[in-house]
Amino acid sequence: MSTSTYTPMSPAGLPGPSAPVLSVSPVVLPVPGRPVDLEVRVSAPVTGNDLPVVLLSHGQGFSNHLSSLNGYAPLVNFWAAHGFVVVQPTHLSSRTLDLDPGTPGAPMFWRSRVEDMKRVLDGFDAIEAAVPPLAGRLDRSRVAVAGHSMGGHTASLLLGARLTDPDDGTEVDLADPRITAGVLLAAPGRGGDALTGFVAENYPFFSTADFSAMTTPTLVVAGDRDTSAHLTVAGADWHVDPYTLSPGRKSLLTLFGAEHGLGGISGYDVAETTDENPGRVSAVQRLTWAYLRTAFHPGDSAWQAAREALEADPAPVGRIESKGAETGA
Repeated sequence: MSTSTYTPMSPAGLPGPSAPVLSVSPVVLPVPGRPVDLEVRVSAPVTGNDLPVVLLSHGQGFSNHLSSLNGYAPLVNFWAAHGFVVVQPTHLSSRTLDLDPGTPGAPMFWRSRVEDMKRVLDGFDAIEAAVPPLAGRLDRSRVAVAGHSMGGHTASLLLGARLTDPDDGTEVDLADPRITAGVLLAAPGRGGDALTGFVAENYPFFSTADFSAMTTPTLVVAGDRDTSAHLTVAGADWHVDPYTLSPGRKSLLTLFGAEHGLGGISGYDVAETTDENPGRVSAVQRLTWAYLRTAFHPGDSAWQAAREALEADPAPVGRIESKGAETGA
């Protein structure tokens, strides 16, 4: 691509200096029939063309605003500063909307969350029109989805995971071929006897999670101390399920000592982060960026270089393993 803008690389294959970032919110996408219109934040480097796009789905938590377009600044700012356009929706499950608990789909709105991401994919023209400095600069052929926690569930469905709709018993396939790569951050794992009784009873859509058709290349990021005892009886390995139970080209980044916040990716100085660790967040930033860069530009050395740098570190923050391919994203 003659007009493509590449991020400068350091000798270790990691991103070079950050570029200035523009961030615009809310960009409103009208959605007839949705309780409220869909609001998104769009973040991008101020320069560059043919910019790949990352759709980021927020999780659920105790804070009011992290589970919205206002969360995940450590990841969003880093990805945007190093060559990606990041689009963050506010899903109906966000506390910022304070919807009536009787709203259809409440409280998690698992299907609506996926539909939000598809509406973003359908709405690139409207997004570019609402953010004039971005007009003509998106590479719509290179789109990834990322999600943390419940956002990881949303992302996994877009990547090919399936479930049985607890309301009508039909198999749900919401995979979107426009999405060519994914990053799952502390995402939910299998259902069945891996769930706590409370989750099985109150969130039955988790019970039939099936990763056997999730073939899209994906990086799964899991903390080895993320036991998520309120969700699962399977311990930290539950968050590895999207890697072990799915076919195709997958990579797994296991972070040593990390809990559900993965060091604090959902926001700066977040009180609910139980494992705050700026170094760990930096590693997640760099490694996810390297994975996505190579996924967007096959043959690019970023992911391999990042893996080699991690393996050479005398005190590594984690380990990487892959299947479906020897190296590369």
